[in-house]
Amino acid sequence: MSKVVDYFLKYVAFDTQSAEDAGTVPSTEKQFALAKLLSEQLKNIGVKDVSMSEHGYVYGTIPANGDYNCQTVGFLAHMDTSPDCPDENVRPQLVKHYDGKDITLNKALGVKMTTKMFPFLKNYVGQDLITTDGTTLLGADDKAGIAEIMTMAETLLTHPEIPHGTIKIAFTPDEEVGHGVDFFDVPGWGADVAYTVDGGAWGEMEYETFNAASMKVTIHGSNIHPGSAKNKMKNSILIGLEFQSMLPENEKPQYTEKYEGFFHLNNIGGNVENTTLHYIVRDHDMARFEERKALGKKIGAFLNEKYGEGTVQVEIADTYYNMAEKIRPCYHLIENAKKACENVGIVPKIQPIRGGTDGARLSFMGLPCPNLGTGGHAYHGPYEHITAEGMDAAVNVTLEIIRLFSQKKV
Repeated sequence: MSKVVDYFLKYVAFDTQSAEDAGTVPSTEKQFALAKLLSEQLKNIGVKDVSMSEHGYVYGTIPANGDYNCQTVGFLAHMDTSPDCPDENVRPQLVKHYDGKDITLNKALGVKMTTKMFPFLKNYVGQDLITTDGTTLLGADDKAGIAEIMTMAETLLTHPEIPHGTIKIAFTPDEEVGHGVDFFDVPGWGADVAYTVDGGAWGEMEYETFNAASMKVTIHGSNIHPGSAKNKMKNSILIGLEFQSMLPENEKPQYTEKYEGFFHLNNIGGNVENTTLHYIVRDHDMARFEERKALGKKIGAFLNEKYGEGTVQVEIADTYYNMAEKIRPCYHLIENAKKACENVGIVPKIQPIRGGTDGARLSFMGLPCPNLGTGGHAYHGPYEHITAEGMDAAVNVTLEIIRLFSQKKV
């Protein structure tokens, strides 16, 4: 088994699930356990200036092995996993030399990963596929990225003949809950440009993200015994359903693709007296993004007029913005990544991210930071999977990017 897979299987054994609305960074103490391991591993392979901050950020430096007069390039991945699916007791399954057929993830529970659901599995016939056991996520998002960066670093430090300028490494907490770079020390880290290794299939690269916001809708009802409720009860659950019904039906994630935005209701809870709905709002186009947020406020105002002032409270907070405007002036980052893929025999695929990365916020913090694929698929759920060959390819792409940067002054 390859070195990158060895690293990956160690990392997925750690439960690093982050938590919404925790009010701390990291949002869960358990993320520190992986951060400590990564700090020790970086030191053991010879990375310099390794440190872990009070918020769990892990930093390190690989000094240049020559006078290349090039930009200092950074590589980042995040340690946390999504709150959307359990991350405790991950039991990865290795399907060696995948035969192109449906895979039973959990016979007892009847969980299957089918080629009808994931037609691209046919592309991986003959490769070594790593899946879940159908009860948890896998953690390839983004422990695959961590393993790939760690393998890249170890390769550079054990092969001094590979030319490279100064390389910066960082691992972050809480990316999945939108706080991954709240306390990231951009000036102290010292990279001129960077890449997040946090994407999907090998060869994919992205520099266009959604503009993103969270929308919390709190509804205050009025409860009374249903036997005497006429003209008195104000059922907050039903008002919440009314709010949802007033959003465009065709602008939900399951009906959108490419550059199309959406409203996504990802959590709802309550009773007659009080109900809360949590949405994420996404759009690549800034004007349309602002229209979406305004619509949420408009619906809230309408329902307050209908049911009484103070019934509906709509709170919207921007999370990140489309980093394309920050990457386009530094398009050599994409050109180098594209050429790196071609040089190692991978067809590059430049596409927009239908999500976000730490790089979106970092780009607006003065660190241009597009995203590279890790080789993984179906993140945030029990069908998450990745191939060993995909991770090896991702390592080769990072190494080739580094070699290309060392060849010319930018």
